[in-house]
Amino acid sequence: MTWMIPLSLFCLSAAQGAIPVILDTDIGDDIDDTWALCQALGSPDIDLKLITVAAHNTPLKARLAAKILERAGRTDIPLGIGKKTKDSPINQEKWLDGYTLDQYKGTVHQDGVQALIDTIKAAKEPITLCAIGPLTNLAEALRRDPSIAAKARLVLMFGSVRIGYAGKPSPDPEWNVVCDIPAAQAVFAAPWDITIAPLDTCGNLRIDGEDYARVIKSETKRARIVVENYDQWKNRDQNPKDSSSILFDTQAMYMTRSTDFLTMETVKLRVEDKGMTLEDPNGRPVHCALGWKDEAGFKKALVEALTRP
Repeated sequence: MTWMIPLSLFCLSAAQGAIPVILDTDIGDDIDDTWALCQALGSPDIDLKLITVAAHNTPLKARLAAKILERAGRTDIPLGIGKKTKDSPINQEKWLDGYTLDQYKGTVHQDGVQALIDTIKAAKEPITLCAIGPLTNLAEALRRDPSIAAKARLVLMFGSVRIGYAGKPSPDPEWNVVCDIPAAQAVFAAPWDITIAPLDTCGNLRIDGEDYARVIKSETKRARIVVENYDQWKNRDQNPKDSSSILFDTQAMYMTRSTDFLTMETVKLRVEDKGMTLEDPNGRPVHCALGWKDEAGFKKALVEALTRP
């Protein structure tokens, strides 16, 4: 079986045009999804073709994504409600403030998984599917139509190869894997090209100092959405006053278009039954971001995406 397509075939520069991207997000749990969505909206080299919401109470999460898109003036982006797995609250309900999908002026697909399949199959070139939550929607899409793996490249916030949370010198079971282990295993069994932002590089990624101050002071819609949501996020008081929380997902969003700030290595991995992503000579090859070349440069690029007029 041919597992991998050379990464260089997918990594287009901004000069070559915007990269078509589908974003699959579990927005409403950790706040980093909100940062990553607004980052994408402020990146002219990312062309969001569809946003699908994933994991747990997806209808409620879709309301949050819709309000963000409306506030940002981007109701041109279709929104899909992913597979619902449970009724549960979200951590940004205060900012949601009763907003409903009836108020959204854009397109809402009630079957977000089918919208994801249709968008991939309709694309004239291989599309990048950026998943920054549990892989429930992707596994369901594969179950319905396995052929999509040949037409999409995956960029995931996913796993832990050699370093765990907060710089721990050994790997950890990472949340997006552990939340739906069978889905992660199913996605790894399909012949996509896969690139991951693991905890090795994103597990301690915060914006602070002058970079954080620029976001706080900015009057752009994207920055205001991020700041308001962060301030009203249920877990805000567990993080420093003058810093973001850990922004895992922003790294994966950046990697949809470039890996220049990172040290990449192709590693054979497998997802084991307790959610560890283990190096294994019989595993499938995965492009892994295992170190930083220029972390400060990445942070400045992220701030620019949020604050660019």
